Amino acid sequence: MKNILFPFFLLTYLCSCAQNKTVENFFVRTNDSLPYLNYGLGEDRLGGAKITFLDSNVVLKVVDSVKENYKVQLSQNHSAYIEKSLVTKIDNFQEKNRLTGSWKVFGDSLYDYVAIQIGEKLPSRSRMEINPSRIVVDIFGVGNNTNWLNQLSSALEIKNAWFEQPEDDVMKVIIELKHPQHWGYTIYYENDALIIRVKRQPKILKLPNLIIAIDAGHGGSNRGATGISTGIQEKDYTLLFAKELEKQLKLKKVSVIMTREKDTTLSMYERITSLNQEKPDILLSIHFNSSSKDTISGVSTYYRYIGFRSLSQAILKSMLPIGLKEFGNIGSFNFALSGPTDYPNCLIEVAFLSNKEDEKKIRNSVFRKQVAEKIILGLESFLKKL
Repeated sequence: MKNILFPFFLLTYLCSCAQNKTVENFFVRTNDSLPYLNYGLGEDRLGGAKITFLDSNVVLKVVDSVKENYKVQLSQNHSAYIEKSLVTKIDNFQEKNRLTGSWKVFGDSLYDYVAIQIGEKLPSRSRMEINPSRIVVDIFGVGNNTNWLNQLSSALEIKNAWFEQPEDDVMKVIIELKHPQHWGYTIYYENDALIIRVKRQPKILKLPNLIIAIDAGHGGSNRGATGISTGIQEKDYTLLFAKELEKQLKLKKVSVIMTREKDTTLSMYERITSLNQEKPDILLSIHFNSSSKDTISGVSTYYRYIGFRSLSQAILKSMLPIGLKEFGNIGSFNFALSGPTDYPNCLIEVAFLSNKEDEKKIRNSVFRKQVAEKIILGLESFLKKL
């Protein structure tokens, strides 16, 4: 039996290898459509689990092709996937060992900066840490040749900055912040220098001194969820709740940015691009939940980065007294508007359209005002603790 089965298994293995044969390596550059790296090929309704957004013109080495994705080699021990539509093939690219040059840490009237000379636009990933608050950036495909780090007193939020070389071709940048709360950062390139722009904590932690962005989820052809009893559409009620929140904030003399003010179809790319231009201090995205089980109900808040969790916790806590069950505070959420690191953000799933009692609340204008007031209370509570 073994002699009969072994050739069959061997044949199956060889066929599998042939089907998964890697492509000949080549290089691509990211385009300007908010390119992002994925950990793997897994999918759900929010897409594959994302590692990070990248700047445009970042060089990536393609080592395999899987349907609509390229597998890219970030360093000897790290790989990722990127959609083919987000990159452009380049010819005659000379692969070589890249080395870091000098660093500069400084500030201007608005931000602090870390500038690192590299010589090429290489991929990176970042994360937030708390207790103490830090920004950690891994730069792939580069070795250490940094012999000095020039730090200027104009940097007001960056407490310390240093580097480690955990692998031969991975440089780890550590930026320690002066305040416990993360207010955001942006990673991009100027020529061949990697720039990490760090947002400072606002001088006055009061709502009238901040810019609050409100995103009414869905819109236009993207209807979202549907009410279980009345068939109301999520896109219509997110806009109603967003406008009520805008109204209540403006009564408190708060500057407000709306991603949409009517029933408009907006892609996530358009929303994020617009927000990046407006530079809000905080983003709130309003949605309504849905489940296949009509018994599930309640309010929930969502964050992706641990540095922004405290905002989502404060808003969730503030909303519970208006008669909503606690569905929870959900982290590492792979929602597109939770992805930017540039500003604290919170996705609020106010209640379930698939639950009759929640749907009844959603349709009530009094409840709409209560939700807006409680979200503002959550914002104020978040600021008071800083």
